[in-house]
Amino acid sequence: MASLNKVFLMGNLTRDPEVRHTPKGTAVGDLAMAINLTYRAQDGTEKEEVCYVDVVVWGRQAETCRDYLTKGAPIFVEGRLQLDQWEGPEGEKKSRLRVRADRVQFLSRGGGGGRGTRPEGGSTRERSGESSPASKGPAVDPAEDDVPF
Repeated sequence: MASLNKVFLMGNLTRDPEVRHTPKGTAVGDLAMAINLTYRAQDGTEKEEVCYVDVVVWGRQAETCRDYLTKGAPIFVEGRLQLDQWEGPEGEKKSRLRVRADRVQFLSRGGGGGRGTRPEGGSTRERSGESSPASKGPAVDPAEDDVPF
C-alpha cells in the first residue's frame, strides 16, 4: 500500500524563531505559526478559526529563519508530519505532532514593511561576523516572494 506524508501551510509566526544547536553543531529551529480560516456560518455571520502549528526546521534554513523572520511574519512551509514521543519526568508517556519543514519560504508582508528583518538592521550573523557551516537540505532564499503555485 502506498503512503504519502506531505504538508503545505501558509500563515504567520506567533513568536520569533528559536534556534539551538545539537552537540555536533547542527542548527535546529522551532517555529510556531497560526493559520487563520474565515468563513460564513449558516446564520450568515462571519466566523474565524485559528489553527496553531509547531514547525521544526534544520540546518542553514533554521539559521536563516532566525536571522530574517520575526513574530507576525508570513511564511509558506512545505514539509511532513512528524510524531515526537518521549517520557516525562514522572514516567508518563508524552507525544506531539508537528511539521518537519523541508522548505520555508518567506512571504511579503504587503505593507512595505520589508521581509521581516530584525529592527536593528541586518542579520544577527552580519552584525557579529559569524559564518555558518554548510547544511544538508534545501537553502532558503529570503529574496523570493512568490509561492510556487
